[in-house]
This record gives sequence, C-alpha cells and structure tokens, in this order.
Amino acid sequence: MLAASDLGQFDSFRPKRFAQRFGLDPFLAVLLLVTGGFGLVILYSASGHSNQMVLRQGIHFILGLTAMGLVSTCRRDTIIKLTPFLYVFATLMLLLVLLIGVGAKGAQRWLDLPGIPQFQPSELMKIALPAMISWWLTRNPIPPTVIHLLIAAVLIALPVGLIARQPDLGTSIIIAGSGFFVIFLAGISWRLLGLLLATGLASLPVLWSVMHDYQRTRVMTLFDPQSDPLGAGWNTIQAMTALGSGGLFGKGYSLGTQAQLKFLPESHTDFIVAVLGEEMGFFGICMLLLLFSLILGRCIVLTLRAESHFGRLLSGSITLTFFAYVFVNLGMVSGVLPVVGVPLPLISYGGTSVVSLLVGFGLIMAMQRTNRVLSGEP
Repeated sequence: MLAASDLGQFDSFRPKRFAQRFGLDPFLAVLLLVTGGFGLVILYSASGHSNQMVLRQGIHFILGLTAMGLVSTCRRDTIIKLTPFLYVFATLMLLLVLLIGVGAKGAQRWLDLPGIPQFQPSELMKIALPAMISWWLTRNPIPPTVIHLLIAAVLIALPVGLIARQPDLGTSIIIAGSGFFVIFLAGISWRLLGLLLATGLASLPVLWSVMHDYQRTRVMTLFDPQSDPLGAGWNTIQAMTALGSGGLFGKGYSLGTQAQLKFLPESHTDFIVAVLGEEMGFFGICMLLLLFSLILGRCIVLTLRAESHFGRLLSGSITLTFFAYVFVNLGMVSGVLPVVGVPLPLISYGGTSVVSLLVGFGLIMAMQRTNRVLSGEP
C-alpha cells in the first residue's frame, strides 16, 4: 500500500499539477519538440542537404526551447508589468529597421547591430502586439467600449504600418490579425464587429493603392497563374506541381525533382511544405497537419484553463495567430491564397521566427500556470 505522502508525490507529477508548479506543459512541449525535429528533417532535403543551414536552425530551435522554458516560469503579474515596455521596445526596433535596417531582395526587414546576431524585429512584434492589446483592454471593463477600441486600433496600426513600409505585406497582415483576435476574444458586440469588418472592406481600395506593383501582380496572378507562367505565376505553378506529383506516399526522401533541381523557389522557407508533399506525399502532409492540430488543441485547452482576462486574451490570440500562419502558408502554396511571404511555423527556415514562436508558446504555458497560487492548491 502507498502512504499518503507517496500519493502526494505521485499527484505532483500529474501534467496539470506539474505545469502549474514548474510552468512547462509536458504535452505541448513534446508536441513542439517532435514538430521541430520533423521540420529539421524536411529542411535538410529542402536546403539541398545543407548541414550548415540545418545546424543553424537546430541551434535557434534549442535557444527557442530554452526561452520557452524560462518564459513559462514567469508569473502573470510580471508579464503584465513588462508588456508596455516590450511593446515600446519592439516599436523602436521597427523604426530602426527603416533607418539603418539591412536590405535583401528589395526588402529592408533585418537589423544587424554590433555584438548581436542579425534578427528581424517584426518577429518580436508577434508577441508584443497581442500582449499590449490584451494589457490595454483588461485595464478597462470587458467588453470594451468604442473609445477603448479606437485606442486599441491605434496601437495596432502603428507597428503594422511600420512593417508594411519594409515592405512585408504578409507579416503585417498576420500581426494586424493578432491584434484583431484579442479584440474579438474580448467579447465585442456583433454591431461593432460588423462595423470593424465594414471598415476593413472599405479600406481595401486604399490598401490596393499603396501596394507595390509586384504585390498587386501576385494578387492578380492568384486567379490565373498561367497568365504569367515564367514570372509572377512561377512560384504557384511550381509549388502545385510539386504537391500534385507527390501522390499518396511521395517520390521518396530527397528524391523530389522540383526542389532538388531548383525549380521550386524558396524551397527552404515559404514553400517548404511543397517539398514535403512531393517527397512524402499526401501521407506526409497529413502527418504534419496532425501535429499542428494536436498543438492547436493543446493550446486551446491551456487557454480555457487560464482564469484571468489577460491570460485568456493573450493565449487565445497567440493560438489563433499560429493557426493563421499555418492556414495562410498552406493556402499560399496550394494556390488558394496569393503569395505573401508567410513561413510555415516550426518547419520553415528562420531563426528569429522559431524563437519568437516558441516564446509565444511559453507565454501560453505561463498564463495557465499562474491561475492558482503555487501553494499546492488543487
């Protein structure tokens, strides 16, 4: 027979109790580890067997996991206090990008400061913006009033405008969505929601007028990629060819012709899922979707477990933003959405992206950890 003390020790190792005491959620951590490892396997083939690229991504993944573990141990009140400073810091970094940022392929999105590895400040805003909107809305009664929503809209518009100037249309849309998710989860009335949607639709002509020519071409090519098969339609055509040629089980690992023969552009970043589809087929795509579904499901559970308004809004927004990244990337590669340069989370190559994403998951864990006092209360 087990003594009461033995039962108490056993109870402390339950996943829920473990997460509340130590921060890290075992289920979500294992899912992220498996998905990240799967991503490294795909990246090795998509990068043309580049050990250096896989090593760099692996190092960033380990750094991200470490940061996730540290963030998950933070108390909610500490995160709330630091949120405005994080938002201001991230906004200043975006301003620096426009002033002294490093350019590549017609875009100026990175900072290369002395003594610091080159990074993309817009990735930091993926965490800072939803946290800031959650901070602002929860300082006032929920659901928010029109005045509070207008101030939230300004807080969203400032970084989104700076990112759009880089230009980075895909990231600016996703980050704007992360702020909107917080507003939606705050419980605004259907009348206000309709007004926001109507305003968004009315602003589309303005957005079209400020878009670059190549961005407009990408949107128009969505409806007929064959209209410019060697130009704007090339990426979509090659990606759909790779996906279609993979069949049920694919051509075999590292045997895909579209990626290995360099027909598929950006095969290690935006279009990496096309490599997966060609080499591992429909089965490989389903395996990846299963991992993403399990991650989303666990994040929803943790979001529902949070007992504070701030925790629910922040966790819910990060979860929905993760879903938006997956949806937009898969839609982009399959020709359902225009090519807007959105990477596939945990799979595409990108150091800053994987670190910021894992920090976001750490925040979700931290929100459910601090919903009870760490005194062993059940």
